[in-house]
Amino acid sequence: MSFSQHLVLWLHVAFVIFTIGPVTLAIMSTPRYIRKRDIRVLRYLTRMTFIFGIGSLGVLLAGLGLATMISKAGKPWIIVSATLFVVAILLLGLIYRDQRRAIKALEAAAATAAGVGDGPASATAASQEPGAGADGGQVPADQAPGGPAAAAGETAAGTGQHQAGEPATAIPGQLASVERGRIAMIGGVVSLIWLVSLVLMIWNS
Repeated sequence: MSFSQHLVLWLHVAFVIFTIGPVTLAIMSTPRYIRKRDIRVLRYLTRMTFIFGIGSLGVLLAGLGLATMISKAGKPWIIVSATLFVVAILLLGLIYRDQRRAIKALEAAAATAAGVGDGPASATAASQEPGAGADGGQVPADQAPGGPAAAAGETAAGTGQHQAGEPATAIPGQLASVERGRIAMIGGVVSLIWLVSLVLMIWNS
């Protein structure tokens, strides 16, 4: 092989090490941090997936360039490897989409939890309303404005609001679980594709 061919080969190997390695690490780490609900780390892993996923295109370009230089571009194993790599890139796009969806779901869950946390403050404010006693205690139901029926209605309304808020907290968590499982599954397929491409390259080199 000439110097230029060796240069392209080294470039090809460098792209494999410095792009496929980090993007695989980011993909495999994502489900764990979704389970931990660590949004800050998830944002970092999502950026890694995007940047190194784009950079991994250099593996394909350098590989095809080297195959053309050594007159092996038409070999079946080259065509199969290139096709599998394109499929892997498309799957990386799906993983990136699911990472962003998981982050949005966890952010929605965090916002909902923050809203529920404001409940005690609302209760404190309610104690200062006309229905509260002079010493901060609650006026008996039969002495409250509107009588016992009004007091019972307020209690039922409060219970209904609490029950209505429960699905809003549960739905984001379920969505994040779905995205976590899909990322793990697709990430396994991508890793398998890269392993097959590596075996083909070594076997036919």
